[in-house]
Amino acid sequence: MPLPDWLDPVYTADEMRAADGWAIDDAGVPSIDLMERAGAGLARAVARVARAGPIRIAAGKGNNGGDGLVCARLLREEGRDVDVLAVGDLDEARGDARENLERLPGPKPEPFEADRLTGSGAIVDAVLGTGFEGAPREPVAGAIAAINRHDAPVIACDVPSGVNASTGEVEAEAVDADATATFHGSKVGLHVAPGALRSGRVEVVEIGIPRGAPTGERAGLISHRVVELVPHRARDGSKFSSGTVVIVGGAAGYTGAPCMVALGAQRAGAGYVQLAVPRSAQQAVALRLLEAVTRGLPEEDGAHVPAGAGEVRELAERAGCVVLGPGLGRSEGAQELAREVARTVEKPMLIDADGLNAHAEHLESLRSRPGPTVLTPHAGELARLLDTDSAEVSAHRLRSARDAAERTGAVVLLKGDDTIVAAPGGPVAINPGATAALATAGTGDVLSGVIGALLAKGLDALAAASTGALVHAEAGRVAAERIGADHTVAGDAIEALPEAVRRLRA
Repeated sequence: MPLPDWLDPVYTADEMRAADGWAIDDAGVPSIDLMERAGAGLARAVARVARAGPIRIAAGKGNNGGDGLVCARLLREEGRDVDVLAVGDLDEARGDARENLERLPGPKPEPFEADRLTGSGAIVDAVLGTGFEGAPREPVAGAIAAINRHDAPVIACDVPSGVNASTGEVEAEAVDADATATFHGSKVGLHVAPGALRSGRVEVVEIGIPRGAPTGERAGLISHRVVELVPHRARDGSKFSSGTVVIVGGAAGYTGAPCMVALGAQRAGAGYVQLAVPRSAQQAVALRLLEAVTRGLPEEDGAHVPAGAGEVRELAERAGCVVLGPGLGRSEGAQELAREVARTVEKPMLIDADGLNAHAEHLESLRSRPGPTVLTPHAGELARLLDTDSAEVSAHRLRSARDAAERTGAVVLLKGDDTIVAAPGGPVAINPGATAALATAGTGDVLSGVIGALLAKGLDALAAASTGALVHAEAGRVAAERIGADHTVAGDAIEALPEAVRRLRA
């Protein structure tokens, strides 16, 4: 499946290797010219952040080190004080890297020693390239640890050493860069945690690969263009044509979650919102949500029971989307209700929170759902679905999201600063970055409401989830600008949604 045109492709190591090979073998671009441009872009990135003091370039013996040697030569030609510290034996360098070792003016590279980094104006990590996988061995591991102990600005060449460029996985210590100069196109691992947390500011450097080269086909960054898929309200429309969302949840003591979903959906443009909650919670919800409609369902001690499934199906007949799970509760009856609703409601459905927990031992049952499905777990919820632990999911976020998508047949949105949206058998959309403002209770419910509204407006599951992730992140940034990231609550993100959409459309 090709990437939608609203995704900006990012490359795996194999895809980047194919683009390089095409440029050299098919387009006739000399490989040493590609290295020269890469090193020049790296030098510019270094010059922008370097403080007073010598620039230290930690160089490996491969092409990544060759890029670093070009950078060293160009900076020295500009009159900068540059030390090249060899991580490994540079006499083993071959090809273009060897050529640039011989071109290097001034002092020859010296063996890497940790104390040589003291007083650096900047440190360049040019040790491991995009082809690296696994855990670094010595002497690379020691060099990475030494770089991370110093406070000088660190600029990574193409990808921080220790980060898997294709997945973002980090098996041992990885360079913690302040910025990464990456070549031709960005790499998947620079945008997926934990690698994304090591990459700092990512700058793409054009190196002269002509148009027509192979591109990234499996993953892309969500661009603002996706917002153009969202229809505007029509003058001759109605509340129903603007999108109807039904929300199922709100057990006793947990009415806040469905209310946040409702408010998020309304601000995202849904014209009609209905909440199906236990009868004893109906009044509290109705008093809070003046523009929504509530339906009291059968209950037992404030908890949902399976008998309510029929009423949910009735409400869903006129809905464009059902949001299942916020504040639903974990009673046995509520869990049975969730599974029955998921199994029998044909409309597009977003499942979150306790709706996900209800399927922890019934994951594959979601494959038989009769309508489009979006799952929105955080790492802990996805771990329960996959019968593993949250640390495993956090270490392998891309793999975990893809696994869940394949097993459920649903679009899976794995929440995080690097929110990942995986489609079964299709592409992965990656949110280009959020904000600390969203690290607070209730913001996940806001996200569910936004995506629910977009599904109700007719967007397909991948587009709705991706648009929701982008708009939600932008709303967090708007709220942080207004009142500060440390002081933002979920309600602030809701109020910021219109401005977020306006900015993205602009």
